[in-house]
Amino acid sequence: MMMTSTLRWWLPLLLLAHTVCAQAVRPTDDMERRVAACTSCHGREGLATNSGYYPRLAGKPSGYLYAQLRSFRDGLRQQADMSYLLANLSDTYLREMADYFAGLELPYPDPPVSDLPEAQLTRGKALVFSGDAARGIRACVQCHGQALTGVTPGIPSLLGLPRLYIASQLGAWVAGDRHAMAPDCMADVGRKLDSEDIRAVAGWLAAQPVPAGARPAASLPGGLPVACGPMEAQR
Repeated sequence: MMMTSTLRWWLPLLLLAHTVCAQAVRPTDDMERRVAACTSCHGREGLATNSGYYPRLAGKPSGYLYAQLRSFRDGLRQQADMSYLLANLSDTYLREMADYFAGLELPYPDPPVSDLPEAQLTRGKALVFSGDAARGIRACVQCHGQALTGVTPGIPSLLGLPRLYIASQLGAWVAGDRHAMAPDCMADVGRKLDSEDIRAVAGWLAAQPVPAGARPAASLPGGLPVACGPMEAQR
């Protein structure tokens, strides 16, 4: 009888302890807490910081963000901190993170005034909208959309990014340090760019304002002009 009485007294406490422990190990529904490691570098709510190395996450296509998270986790993209943070996270967990950031509709700050020569900015704009047919360089808008705000599910916006970040990523494609699933269309584009092209494109893009309420386009009217790997794995 004494043991039965003791168990009855302890049972509610044991159930409470079990509940608390289960909640401690179960992923919380509070996404702001779950992505705190992301925003410590990428800025509050993924808005980006003044650093040129950390791009904005908020509002990018979910498929693009998911693909990049998987690429860092699986070694397709190389960045030690990202790979370490994502090493043990499941596809489901990564998808939830991507959906969270993609769903944020937050204003962009005004772009910094460019210090590049006008001729260089003009060259950058020409490459963005017209490419360079003589060298086989396609225009950025052919894949990233005429508004340059990306295309769902997996092509990102080129606006609202720091000049240093854009230049470093283009440089990574040129050098072969960044990859996507085959056929790797950005690698094909990147190999045709030289350092002056990269400075011009990055400089012009970084100086452009992002329209209020800008969102990725639903589709490309004419489809992708080049063969690319799975849409969610691009760029």
